[in-house]
Amino acid sequence: MSEPGTTDAVVLERRGAVAMLRLNEPKSMNALSPTIKAGLSQHLPVLLEDDSVRCLLITGTDRAFCAGGDIRAMDERGTLRSQARMRGNYNWLLPLLTARKPVITALNGAAAGAGFALALTGDYVLASTEARFRSGFFGIAAVPDLGLAYTLPRAVGMLRAKEILFSNRDVDAEEALRIGLVSRVIAADKLTEEALKLAEQLAAGPTASYGLAKGLLQRAYNLPLESFLETEALTQTTAFGSDDIGEGIAAFKGKRKPAFQGR
Repeated sequence: MSEPGTTDAVVLERRGAVAMLRLNEPKSMNALSPTIKAGLSQHLPVLLEDDSVRCLLITGTDRAFCAGGDIRAMDERGTLRSQARMRGNYNWLLPLLTARKPVITALNGAAAGAGFALALTGDYVLASTEARFRSGFFGIAAVPDLGLAYTLPRAVGMLRAKEILFSNRDVDAEEALRIGLVSRVIAADKLTEEALKLAEQLAAGPTASYGLAKGLLQRAYNLPLESFLETEALTQTTAFGSDDIGEGIAAFKGKRKPAFQGR
C-alpha cells in the first residue's frame, strides 16, 4: 500500500486502483465533525472523478465506523444555518450516492444517525461482527438525513425501515445480514483484509459498465416500465460502445480471463 495522504480527520490510502478513506477521529467515534466533513469534501469529489480510482472503500478507525452528526456543533439551530449545513453535506454526499464506480463501506463498529446513512452509500456494505446500527435521529427530535430515508427503505422495505427509524433501537450485525441491511458479516480482525480483497476484485472489473448499471438500478424505482426499458436499451447501447465489452467478448471466445481497463 502506498504512503497515505491525509487530513488528520480523514486518511486517504491508495492501493493500485483502490482508494481507501478512513474516518480518523476515534475519540468522538468518528462523528461527522467539521474536520471530518472537510476531509470528505476534499477527497470524495476528486476520487470519484479520477479514472485511475476504480473502487472506493470507506471505513472507520478504532471501535466505531461513524457515530453520526457532531451534536456539539448543532447548538446554533436557525433555519438558514441548518439549510447551509445540509447543503454543505450534499457537496460530498451527492457525488457518493451517484458515483459511477463501485463503493464499499466497511463497518468496523457502530454506525449511528448520519453514520448509518453513510454506511448505506455503499454498493457493498460489509460489517464486522462488532458492527451495529442505530437511527438516533428521533432521540434528539431530528428527522433522518444524509439520504437515509431514501436508502433504508430500498434496502429493507418501507415498514421495516419505519420500525428501525422510529424505535431508535440497535440492529446488530447478525440481524442486519438477515434483513438485507448488509452484504456480508466478517470477523472483526479480518474486515480490512476482506474489504480490500473485494475492492481489488471490483477495481479489476469493467468500471464503466458498473457505473452504467448503478444508474439503471437507481432508475428502477422511479420510472414506469416502458420508460425503464427505453433507458435500459440506451444504457446497453452505451455499454456496447465501450472498450471493455470488446475485451470481454474476446476473452470469452479465447477462454481466458478478461483484462478490463475500466472504459
